[in-house]
This record gives sequence, C-alpha cells and structure tokens, in this order.
Amino acid sequence: MFLQRSAISVARRAAVAPIAPVVRRSFAASAIRRDAKNVEPHASVGQKVKAFEEVRTEEDLLGAGAAPGTVPTDLEQSTGLERLEILGKMQGVDIFDMRPLDSSRKGTLENPIIVKSAGDEQYAGCTGSPADSHIVTWLGMSRERPIERCPECGSVYKMEYVGPEDDGHGHHDHHGYEEPKTFADFVKPQYW
Repeated sequence: MFLQRSAISVARRAAVAPIAPVVRRSFAASAIRRDAKNVEPHASVGQKVKAFEEVRTEEDLLGAGAAPGTVPTDLEQSTGLERLEILGKMQGVDIFDMRPLDSSRKGTLENPIIVKSAGDEQYAGCTGSPADSHIVTWLGMSRERPIERCPECGSVYKMEYVGPEDDGHGHHDHHGYEEPKTFADFVKPQYW
C-alpha cells in the first residue's frame, strides 16, 4: 500500500512540469497585506510622543497607535498606567517604586519600616532581618490599620498613604462592615 501511494505521487510530480521558473521567497515576504498599497497613513501616527514630564491628564496617556499594516511597539499600543510606566522608564523614573523594602534592620514601633501605598490597602512580605531569615510572611495594612507586626520576627511595618485624599467613590462606610479583631486589639496600651 505504501509503495502504491509513493508511485502515484512520483507520477504526479513527473507529469506536471513547471512552466515558469519558481521564485523563492521567505514566508514573511508572502504575508504582506494585499491592500497595503491602498492604505492611507494614519493621521495621528506623526504625532510626537509626550515626555513623562508633559503628562497632565488621562488623555495624555492615550497613544497615537501604530500605522496600519505594521506591528505596534509596546509604547505605541500601551495606554493608561502601562504607558505612564513605559514613559517613566524611558526617562529613568520608576513610578511604582519597585525597590525591595529595607531589610537591613528590624522595624520597631518607634522606627517602623515604611511601606508607601497609593491605594487603601497594601501587602508587604517580611523575610526577617537579616534578609531570608524566615519564609515570607505576608502582612496586610490599610488606611484604617496602617501598622502591622510580623508574627515570625516581630518587625513592625507602617503603611504611608501617598494617594489622593478623597478617591471620589464615597463608600468609606463599607456598608456596616466591621473589621474583625486581632490579638493586637486586646494588648494593654502600656505594653505598646
């Protein structure tokens, strides 16, 4: 059966002789859009990219996009916070401050390790002091409860809110939700 199929395919190839020479081209060259010749340039493609310092409103974080028929770069296709991050990195500014927390010392109530946050809540991972002295323990801090102590090593972390004073949503009452009490709520003030 295999020989029969092979013989048929060989006969087909021999019967059809190429009339014109075959032009070899790469796959990338054959994938060109057929209507690429008729495409007009995008009106906003020639628009200048705003620098990080020039961003003032949310509309400044909308890019012009890529020209039709081209593959967009990260800067051309990004919008919002992603675009702000890319513009900042192009100028050497880390807008999300992704540096690790200070692990050279243990935080105390008088001198806690500061964790900056632009949101209402922030999580920080404690690995102890010196670094990696215990497994990561995740601590949750909020605007209502900004100080947390690591149960493994006792290091104290404090959330410093750096966002806008009023977020404009108006649900600060959380519909009667009361945060559950922890052991820290029952410690006498003289022990702090």
